[in-house]
Amino acid sequence: MPITSVNHMDRASSRLAGDFRAIIADGEELLHAVAAASGDSFAEARATFESRLVRARAALAEASQPLTESTRRTAADIDETLRGNAWTAVGIAIAAGVTIGLLTSRR
Repeated sequence: MPITSVNHMDRASSRLAGDFRAIIADGEELLHAVAAASGDSFAEARATFESRLVRARAALAEASQPLTESTRRTAADIDETLRGNAWTAVGIAIAAGVTIGLLTSRR
């Protein structure tokens, strides 16, 4: 399951990178159209930019949803484990704190 999520995120990040490159290119085109101040070219560039922006937002929402769900499941699993083994978790936290304290005090 984690490998599938990683592959999904890789594909989604590739699509997002492409969409963001397109948004940047369309933004530059929009700036050039504004500089030229032609009504038709400005309207066309703005429409293209808006459509790319809408697609990029949709792609971002699509890419973040599996990650959000995975994070929620992981948090629930950790919460369940910590509640079931509370004293073990406290012991590990104390040991980690003492170890970090000793390491930082030696410098």
